[in-house]
Parts: sequence; C-alpha cells; structure tokens
Amino acid sequence: MTQNNYLFTSESVSEGHPDKVCDRISDMVVDSYLSKDPVARVACETLTTTNKVVLAGEIRGPKIEKDDLITKVRNCIKDIGYDQEGFSWKTANIETFLHEQSADIAMGVDSKDNKDEGAGDQGIMFGFACKETEDLMPAPIHYSHKILRLMAQDRKKGTLIGIEPDSKSQVTMLYENDRPVKVTSVVISTQHSKDLNQEKVRELIIPYIKKSIPENYLEELDKKEIYINPTGQFIIGGPDGDTGLTGRKIIVDTYGGAAPHGGGAFSGKDPTKVDRSAAYASRYLAKNIVASGASSKCLIQLAYAIGVSKPLSIFIKLSDGDESKVEKIKKIINENFDLSPRGIREMLKLNNPIYEVTSAYGHFGRKPTNKGEFTWEKTDKIDLFKL
Repeated sequence: MTQNNYLFTSESVSEGHPDKVCDRISDMVVDSYLSKDPVARVACETLTTTNKVVLAGEIRGPKIEKDDLITKVRNCIKDIGYDQEGFSWKTANIETFLHEQSADIAMGVDSKDNKDEGAGDQGIMFGFACKETEDLMPAPIHYSHKILRLMAQDRKKGTLIGIEPDSKSQVTMLYENDRPVKVTSVVISTQHSKDLNQEKVRELIIPYIKKSIPENYLEELDKKEIYINPTGQFIIGGPDGDTGLTGRKIIVDTYGGAAPHGGGAFSGKDPTKVDRSAAYASRYLAKNIVASGASSKCLIQLAYAIGVSKPLSIFIKLSDGDESKVEKIKKIINENFDLSPRGIREMLKLNNPIYEVTSAYGHFGRKPTNKGEFTWEKTDKIDLFKL
C-alpha cells in the first residue's frame, strides 16, 4: 500500500475492564472532593484485584470520612454491574490510603499573588481533531467505543442477558488517500455467563457491530473477519481475572493511536494537573479549528513546566496543504486564549465535579451536557478560526 493507503486499528475497553473500574473509582474521588471544595487538590490511584480495591494518593481539601468514600466505591462497582463471586460491590474488601499533598508540590503550584498559578507538573499534552466522524474523531476509535457503549447500555437495561461487564473491542479500517473507506475486521471479546456457549455469544454481539458502524463501511466485511471471543470462553473476567490500575488505558482515553499522547493519564487528577486540563484545552482548540473549516485535520501540542503558568511551547500541525495557516492560527490562539492552568480551568469550567463520567468510552468525541460535562467538546469558537 502507498503511504496514503493503509490499514489502521484502534481498540476500546468497557467500563467493566479492570483498568476502567480503577479509572472510574479514581475519578469518583476527584468529584467527591471538588463537590465540597472547587479548589481541592486530588491525585488518586486505584488498584483492583480479586474482590479487593485499594486507593492511594495525595489530597488537599475538605475531610471526607473513609467510610463515606468506601460506600461511594461500592456504588461505582454496583453501577458498573459487578456482583460476582470473584468481585462484588457487596463483599469487596476496600482500603484507602489517601494522605495530605506534599508541601513541596503545593509550593510550586500555588500562586503567591493568587493570579499567576503554576502548572502542577511538567509535561507535554496533545489535542487532535479530524473530519472522519461527526464528532471530529478518528473513525476506528469512535466505532470501537460505540460498540461497547451500546452493549453496556443494553446490559444495564436488562435487554442483553448473559453478557457481563468486562469487554474489549477493536476495529480495523482501510484508508485510501488518508480517508477511511471500509472496515476490514472487528474483534470483540466479552465476559459472559457460564450458561452461554460461544455460538450464542456471537449471536448476541453481532447486532451491536451493525448498530454502531455505518452500513457503507460494512458492505465488504467478510464474516470470517469478525472475531468474537477468539480465544474461546470468557467467564472469569474483571478484577477477578486481571489486576486493574488507574491510568493504564491512555490511548483508549484519547485518539486510539491516531495522534500522539504525551504520556500522562487523566483519571484521578484534579484540573490543576495539566496532564488532564491541558489535554482537554488542546482538544478544544483542535476541534474548533477543524470545525471552522480551516483544515480537515489538526494536531496541537502544549508543553508545561511545574510552577510555570504559561505553556513553554505551542506546536500546531494541519493537513497537508494547510501549512501556511499555522502561524495565523497560532496568533489567534495567543491573542484569544489564556492557556495558563488557571485560564484553562476558567475557560472550560473544570473546577466542577464532572469527571466520573469521563472514565469510560473516551474523554473526547463526547457530547457536552447541561451538567457541565465535556465542555472541551464544544465548538463555540469556530468564528475565531475562519481564515
């Protein structure tokens, strides 16, 4: 294949995947503290294994009793759908080792005059948008998420019986001239009850592929290239089958490998951590640039140093042929957007308890809600970027 014609694959994992259980719990902790104090500082890591959950990390903010947090952890597990012998919301042993934030970190982040707050850490963050889907996301990750999201919705409604919470999906697409033209394979591995054989699992899952992916992409898909539980039965799953940790699915969280990732995870971090807030800001910029029609594709990198308020650099890459617009766009960004940690939080209203819902099915390509969730997905700045 030529450089512009290629196969590209992205994967997603469900909210019941062990790592996503951890992301959900860690983001619940962030929301719990922000709901009591919008400037609380949280860095929470979660580990799950067979019928056990462990929380650890640093907190600066209001006191929340351990028993209250443990109850909220159980509610997370219950909502995901785990009441199994090896992992149950009722019987799991839950421990929390959250403690006060380091004074050295606080000194580097806090502003002396309450105006020039520094970044919570050094790092590089990327934002990306493209015209492959209506949500301006790469197609393979978009459809991988959608399959699992629809499965989870029906499982929780009781209309997908026998399918358990732990699932993974993977979609491969053929690109011609850098545009997706068809799906060439789909892989879905899903936990199921012992009462279902693999033929029945396949019968239950195939419709979700057809519901999630446009028909024109599936017309040439060979049935042999649809892999449902390709290793056989998948009865033991979730944290009972594999240990989970916060922050291990960062490519699932972002663009499915279609764009770079700076390396920092999102979940469990309050928005002073630029790993999270600057990644949201860079997506916000990239999405508005593409939505404006300035380019069909946009990649943005922001770089920060701990204790320094302004980004050290802003890198912009557009579609081939649009390179001449980069400096104009950079000028627009510099003149209209405050990309300091405080500026980002105020612009996107990130001090609110809006993070638990981000923990599964991607932080990007989602719909802004009237609860203030996914503000970085708004396209309310397109007029600025119309060149």
